[in-house]
Amino acid sequence: MDKLAIELCGIKLKNPVMVASGTFGHGEEAAKFVDLDKLGAIITKTITLEPRQGNKPPRICETASGMLNSIGLQNKGVKDFLENRLPTLAKYKTPVIVNIAGESAKEFEELTKILNKEPLVKGIEVNISCPNVSKGGMLFCFDPRATRELVATVRKATSLPVIVKLSPNVTDIALIAKEAENAGADVISLINTLWGMAIDTNTHKPKLGNITGGLSGPAIKPIAIRMVWQVAQAVKIPIIGVGGIMTGADAIEFFLAGASAVQVGTANFVDTQAPVRIVEEIKEYLDSHNISHYKELVGKVTA
Repeated sequence: MDKLAIELCGIKLKNPVMVASGTFGHGEEAAKFVDLDKLGAIITKTITLEPRQGNKPPRICETASGMLNSIGLQNKGVKDFLENRLPTLAKYKTPVIVNIAGESAKEFEELTKILNKEPLVKGIEVNISCPNVSKGGMLFCFDPRATRELVATVRKATSLPVIVKLSPNVTDIALIAKEAENAGADVISLINTLWGMAIDTNTHKPKLGNITGGLSGPAIKPIAIRMVWQVAQAVKIPIIGVGGIMTGADAIEFFLAGASAVQVGTANFVDTQAPVRIVEEIKEYLDSHNISHYKELVGKVTA
């Protein structure tokens, strides 16, 4: 599938379809359902320096055209990841990108330095934008200066490609993206989930134990596409589009808006074959429209 191959900030991808962090475990868990070697890249569940217990349940609830989640970045920490999770991916040819989070620039820096030593890790996605934890990322994603300083810290700590995942819960997404670019980001990833809330009308209580959580799925796709388009006008580095991608046609919309690659998230909960199916649907679209490579679509939306 040469018409789908791409090199993104030095990472060679067989196609532009990745799986979004937090929706695919660490990769190996999903191997019984989908051929991992058919994916463009695996982006792991968020890793923190030390173990995190996450938020109290319930943590997930379905909403109209989407879902709310409030996992709280539960994970066993980087030591367990390197000993028990990452090695299971060595048998696959698909690049592994590790999503990281921390409560301070120092934590991000330490985590990055540790991962920088791992040959299996081909890139780092910096999560400065998780909306469902009490501290992690919130200061950084809202403040242009804090974003710039954090990204610069991570950039100095690694020779790996740095992908910065942005929050849609800001006033000016293009400004934040530009600051990340100026600080050394290689790629911008957007969007993360939007703040949301659901209430049980029988109990009169929030449906999530954390009260609020992150809204994902088809409901947020128009917002994600709009933000990808805005950021594409403001930065020169590549963009990975995320948010409500369920079909190949959805991915094409993101390409037209300016994304060079996409991540599939909530769709994984609905259809375990979704990422591979979306790859095939993109190829079918290219064939039916006599397009020699999907990059011919990137940023080609017309007014």
